Amino acid sequence: MRILKSLLALCCAILIAGCGTVEPARYADQKPTLDLQQYFNGTLDAQGMFQDRSGEVIKRFSVVMVGSWKGDVGTLDEDFTYSDGKKERRIWTLRKTGAGTYVGTAADVVGEAQGVVAGNALRWKYVLALPVDGKVINVTMEDWMYLMDQRVMLNRAAMSKFGFHIGDVTLSFTKRP
Repeated sequence: MRILKSLLALCCAILIAGCGTVEPARYADQKPTLDLQQYFNGTLDAQGMFQDRSGEVIKRFSVVMVGSWKGDVGTLDEDFTYSDGKKERRIWTLRKTGAGTYVGTAADVVGEAQGVVAGNALRWKYVLALPVDGKVINVTMEDWMYLMDQRVMLNRAAMSKFGFHIGDVTLSFTKRP
């Protein structure tokens, strides 16, 4: 009976912790205001890393991105180079769906990514099909991007599986002049 009570308490703690997320509207008054179509138009460079849940840096990478828009539809072509020499490419198709709302698709994204822009911030939520040790696992991503100035944006993405935190991705974007 004591084990059952302990498990119940643990489940409640996990559920309560999951209810405390920040909403994008919290950043509505923050400047500079992020215009997603303007920022992701042209060439950007990024440097990033993946840390496991203990905080150990597992992988470092650089990315060159080229974005272009036709009306409310944009393409973001990302070329990754990892610290071990591996290369990867992801092409996003982004679509504005309303005031401050976007959806995005890519070959390794399950379904559609949902994006909300408010003030200087963008929150993306999506499921990523991630190759790991010869298998593909679906992980939930919650990306938060913060425009620091007209050229620099910081990005922190939390990765989870079955509601458990498995790691973080940190990126710094710089828009080329």
